[in-house]
Amino acid sequence: MLALDPATHRSHALHASDRRWPQTNCWTDLWIEIVAALGHDPHAMLGFTVMQDHEGDQATFFKVPTEDMERLFGLRLLELSIFDRLETHVVTQCGRGRVVVVEVDGHFLPDTLGVSYRTTHPKTTIGVATIDPVARRIVYFHNDGVFALDGEDYDGIFGRVDVPADPARLPPYAEFLKIPEHPPVRDLRAEAVALLARHLARRPAENPFAAWAADFPAHAADLATRPPEWFHTYAFNLPRQYGANFELLGSHLRWLEGQGETGLEPAASAADEIAETAKVFQFKLARAMARGKFDGLDAMIGQMAAAWDRVMAVLDAKYRDEAPRRRVATPPDGAPRPALAVSAG
Repeated sequence: MLALDPATHRSHALHASDRRWPQTNCWTDLWIEIVAALGHDPHAMLGFTVMQDHEGDQATFFKVPTEDMERLFGLRLLELSIFDRLETHVVTQCGRGRVVVVEVDGHFLPDTLGVSYRTTHPKTTIGVATIDPVARRIVYFHNDGVFALDGEDYDGIFGRVDVPADPARLPPYAEFLKIPEHPPVRDLRAEAVALLARHLARRPAENPFAAWAADFPAHAADLATRPPEWFHTYAFNLPRQYGANFELLGSHLRWLEGQGETGLEPAASAADEIAETAKVFQFKLARAMARGKFDGLDAMIGQMAAAWDRVMAVLDAKYRDEAPRRRVATPPDGAPRPALAVSAG
């Protein structure tokens, strides 16, 4: 971590600009970069993406399970109790060779210039790699890169020393990453296959895109009442999460092929089809909101549903005996679904 330099850091290939979805969400992007900076291959931890579901008003906000990172790389993420100044805790933990993962106000993150820096106050997660309390400077992971902040931004994150803390203010949620001195020796292919099979057994019982298609008429009716900028909110929580998730799954399956697994290319190609269709869907949704007409979008969701079936058919045929299947009953046709409440997260 001490060798990290924001000026020379290069993002991992999973964040390459030629990908359909160079950024996914703040949690998964963060861990791709941290794991890569520690010398591990983040491709190995992406089997969890088979579990993504449709949650009624949004796609599952997919997050790398911390137990997967421990199993693969020996990395342990533990909650950090905040009973003193946040800055004091970060100094202690970084001094012990750890990364502090903390929820902060994006208003003070210079890497979000043009998005939220000094304009809005979104909650986001960073990983503090190093801290210099004298210079009032940190080097931190955020999204798909490594950055630095200091001065007033440092005070915005940690609070000014000369200003008493507000006892009514809820402390931020924070964790710290314990990094083993000697990384465990693992057969990453075998471990990744075992995790993929485990997550496959926990995948949605119902095709998530078929569920989205069933809900989309209500979504479209709601979108027609929203201002144009609401497009960004809906797009982030549905097509972007679906597209980015399945692009990562395609990358994971091709990585497994490179490690010696066979027969996964058809599933990887179908996952790529979902990622591409979700991207086109997002562009067409922007135009649909401008016109107030949403014709044809449901058919695109149907294309993604068919591709999801192909992904799962390949994976089931290859890995269904690797872990016990655990399925829940599919709701009967015509069962009522929750009322629409689009997340603004």
